[in-house]
Amino acid sequence: METIISTHYLKDSLAIFTKQKAMAEKAIRQLSEADLHQVIGAESNSVAVIMKHMAGNMRSRWTDFLNSDGEKSWRQRDQEFIDDLSSEALWQFWEAGWQLVLSTMNSLNPSDLLKNIYIRDEAQTVMWAIERQKDHYAYHVGQIVYLTRHLKGENWKTLSIPKGESETWIPTSLREKWQKELRDS
Repeated sequence: METIISTHYLKDSLAIFTKQKAMAEKAIRQLSEADLHQVIGAESNSVAVIMKHMAGNMRSRWTDFLNSDGEKSWRQRDQEFIDDLSSEALWQFWEAGWQLVLSTMNSLNPSDLLKNIYIRDEAQTVMWAIERQKDHYAYHVGQIVYLTRHLKGENWKTLSIPKGESETWIPTSLREKWQKELRDS
């Protein structure tokens, strides 16, 4: 039973990372080149900077995931917050980071989940490290979506159910079940 749960955990975590990547990219692809580098305030980051930071984090955390500290000596975290990459280089960096995440997740086995790894010299289980990264990426994907929505204004193309259309997304079977419950109560 434990192996079945662990297998599902790995599969579900991989699906979450894949969904986060897709959501961010659907938002980012709505931006013009200028929008990609636009900041909305003095202390804000552009979408390009968030992408660069996420990719830098991914390279550090997922390179040699089971064997070396997730904070690599070669990482230049402060440089991740400087908007200095061309769009082509940025997309290559982004894609390389995500491919490292996804390939590493695909390489993990259920027996790996309770192994200890280190991030910034702090021991944690592989499962905790995966949760930490899902949380970190969700935070930044949310920023990307919010910034894109702000920058696109009325030209924003929603990534989920459009406002006012919730009813059309409820399956008929569920709607019928609710109606029956109301009649029976």
